[in-house]
Amino acid sequence: AVGLKICEVSWVYMLTVFMVVYATKNLGLSKDLMLQAIMIAAAVEIVTIPLFGYLSDVFGRRIFYFAGSLFTIAFAFPLFWLMEMRDPWITIVTTAVALSFGHGLMFGPQATYFPELFGARVRYTGASFGFQVSAAIGGGLTPILATLLVGKLGGTGGVSLLLIVVAAITLVAAFFAHETRDKSVREL
Repeated sequence: AVGLKICEVSWVYMLTVFMVVYATKNLGLSKDLMLQAIMIAAAVEIVTIPLFGYLSDVFGRRIFYFAGSLFTIAFAFPLFWLMEMRDPWITIVTTAVALSFGHGLMFGPQATYFPELFGARVRYTGASFGFQVSAAIGGGLTPILATLLVGKLGGTGGVSLLLIVVAAITLVAAFFAHETRDKSVREL
């Protein structure tokens, strides 16, 4: 559960915390633009998160973790390249796409998938442990590490590599996690 959540939570904190600071301080974008981009992206996720949750009932849960991880790997460098264009529309669209596909793809099925991963005796403990540990690592440490990497390396290449490593962890976790869609919770 920790490995499955780490990419999603790291990605959302990178977009909503680190990116606001980076874009305003390093790229000269206005804080208003960045907050509007996040607000619009969140509004888009009002549709995409339930959609991905529903689709996970149809196609299975693991595929969304594979897709979200692969999206993060593929978009880790283009995210910053697109932001560096400093165009308001590109900034808004990039943020909306990044949030929906790097976060929403995995967050949509999560509330169902995580409890399904554990037997009844440890279901809530296992799911909660996965949520809390990954939130501390991904949400707490990833933006700090990203800030250090930008300071040390002078660019975002190290941040992109950090995102790729985190996505690879989720990709491996998804590979080893079992599909739960067609199983009764009592069977798990």
